[in-house]
Amino acid sequence: MTPHSSHLVALHPLSLDVHPHLVIAGALVGLLVGLTGMGGGALLTPILVLVFKVPPLAAVSSDLLASLVMKPFGGAVHLAKGTVNTAVLGRLVAGSVPMAFAGSVAIGLLGHGSHARTVQSVITVIIAVALIASVGATLVRLWRERHGVDRRPFAVRPGLTLAIGAVGGLAVGLTSVGAGTLIIAMLLLAYPRMSTRELVGTDIVQAIPLVASATLGHLLFGDVRLTLTASLLIGAIPAVLLGARFSSVAPPRVSRPVMAAVLVGSALALLHAPSASLWAGATAAAALVWALGRRPAPASIPLSIPRPAATRRPS
Repeated sequence: MTPHSSHLVALHPLSLDVHPHLVIAGALVGLLVGLTGMGGGALLTPILVLVFKVPPLAAVSSDLLASLVMKPFGGAVHLAKGTVNTAVLGRLVAGSVPMAFAGSVAIGLLGHGSHARTVQSVITVIIAVALIASVGATLVRLWRERHGVDRRPFAVRPGLTLAIGAVGGLAVGLTSVGAGTLIIAMLLLAYPRMSTRELVGTDIVQAIPLVASATLGHLLFGDVRLTLTASLLIGAIPAVLLGARFSSVAPPRVSRPVMAAVLVGSALALLHAPSASLWAGATAAAALVWALGRRPAPASIPLSIPRPAATRRPS
């Protein structure tokens, strides 16, 4: 590889050369997707653009194709474990698939012009705010649970779920971000009583038809680079299998902090925050969720030493 090989990945659309750094990036993102259902577009697209100097449209198109191949492996693990809520899943897909295709066609027609960049920038900021809001909602929910306030039973909300799918689908089509990250953030707000395992499993499976719809639009109107996709998948497929196996059995006290860290890290990455701020924010979010998610220590019962009964002297 030449010193400027990071620039070459965008120059040969039909090349299948393997780039080791892309393999490593794919493995890291695949592990996060398997663990949390998130991290694909929110983290991988900025990495491709900022680190590997890939043109934004090519990064979005290739990232979507990689996700389309990667996510079924993680989804199969969760389906086998029974950690997918099919009632929520069906309504998400009904809203997301048509909107994802419409968004990908729209951004493909806009191309590289200033209008496309403006639309993507605005949507990216909105997604980042939504991710941080979902972490805030998680902290509030954990505080309410800790103090015995939130005991509502789980119930499917059909109209809201359909709207979540539509909003997430449009965002994915326009930016490649949101198939996992934005939708899981909105699900956290809509379904605070859904278990973490079920949340991750449902999110990964719903992303498969969503990403397929957006990918079709990008294959027709976008800029897919097979070099990017092939290298990413070599690392991503085994990593997503490993992460999904762990997340399907992991207790909430482990999975919740990881999810919070990825949400905040993804939001800061979308806002182009410095690396130090990204790591600090992700660590702080994980620590807060872990602290609130701990079971409160049982109240201590004061030990009292019984006094001997007073005896009356005979008169």
